[in-house]
Amino acid sequence: MSMKLQGKKVVGVKQTAKIIKQGNAKIVYIAEDAEDRVTKPVEELCKQNNIEMIHVKTMKELGSLCGIDIGAATAALIRE
Repeated sequence: MSMKLQGKKVVGVKQTAKIIKQGNAKIVYIAEDAEDRVTKPVEELCKQNNIEMIHVKTMKELGSLCGIDIGAATAALIRE
């Protein structure tokens, strides 16, 4: 997949959780191959705050979508 996420975004579990808690997350992306202990808290925050979640096959693919050369467990598009 060669497309990139458009718009302001954050990458990583801590930054994603922070944006959700602030009420600024529009869509959250979660890598399916990331460890559950890492992604479950973010998934719970999404459910509690009615944030759309999109699952991506791999951390490498999510990193690529975010324009970085390393894998990412989670990412979020920020409301503008």
